[in-house]
Amino acid sequence: MASSSGAVPFIFLLLLVGCAARPLYPLPSRRNDRTKRPLQTFRPYNLAHRGSNGEIPEETRPAYLRAIEEGADFIETDILASKDGALICFHDLTLDVTTDIAKHQEFADRKRTYEVQGANMTGYFVVDFTLKELKSLRVIQRYPFRDQQYNGKFPIITFEEFITIALEAPRVVGIYPEIKNPVFINQRVKWPGGKKFEDKFVEMLDKYGYKGTYMSEQWLKKPAFIQSFAPTSLIYVSNFTDLPKILLIDDTTMPTQDTNQSYWEITSDKYFDFIKDYVVGIGPWKDTIVPVSNNYLQTPSDLVTRAHNYNLQVCLPNLI
Repeated sequence: MASSSGAVPFIFLLLLVGCAARPLYPLPSRRNDRTKRPLQTFRPYNLAHRGSNGEIPEETRPAYLRAIEEGADFIETDILASKDGALICFHDLTLDVTTDIAKHQEFADRKRTYEVQGANMTGYFVVDFTLKELKSLRVIQRYPFRDQQYNGKFPIITFEEFITIALEAPRVVGIYPEIKNPVFINQRVKWPGGKKFEDKFVEMLDKYGYKGTYMSEQWLKKPAFIQSFAPTSLIYVSNFTDLPKILLIDDTTMPTQDTNQSYWEITSDKYFDFIKDYVVGIGPWKDTIVPVSNNYLQTPSDLVTRAHNYNLQVCLPNLI
């Protein structure tokens, strides 16, 4: 959560004369965290996909705090934008499945139908609500087989709040944010000065000091990966940040969001040879690594081997 701003001179006077007062803590981005336990880099990273969402509704503050408590190296999130341009942590373009929007009659007239990746989608879209309106909603579990006791208790959080959760952890915890549906967001949300969704995304990372190439000294202090299903977004942000990037890869039936390339195109040796100049790894859907047929695991594909041939890491945040 955002830190409180300064205090009036009178409070500073009380502190100077030694009277009891609440200490003023520095912003998370300005603290001396040299005493924190560093990120463990000698083993595969444990990525908390949308937080500890099997127990607590996804992408909420308590879900991320629980994930950190349980030992996550990185907390993962999806970044979208509100009508007024605030960056929020939310997976779906619509609010229907994982919030209590249905209980809010004041928003009954907000349902819309938009074209998303060539198909019509109907629902209550995030981009049609201001941040204040989104904050009035409460998050619920995506699936009925998950723990329902926390439904309706926690609000949607902002990208800034998400970052603060990681920075306030008792050890070094990395972040793994996704530039989510950038084509749709840039069509529907406009920022002053002609800035794009990707610009605002990088600005937030810059604000909190996230920078540095993978495994560099700067990166290890505040580890972060930028991920997206949209290769042009990853290439674009490469002009503004040297943070490591991950190209997400959907299943074999889904083309890329922005370039409409097939799975087979973006997993070809030719494409790996091209994209390796912009990303450090790929994040494929698990079934493209070990296919499943009639509930039986099939022979693993050669995707991991071929990615490694181009010095690309293979990350699996999409296991849940």
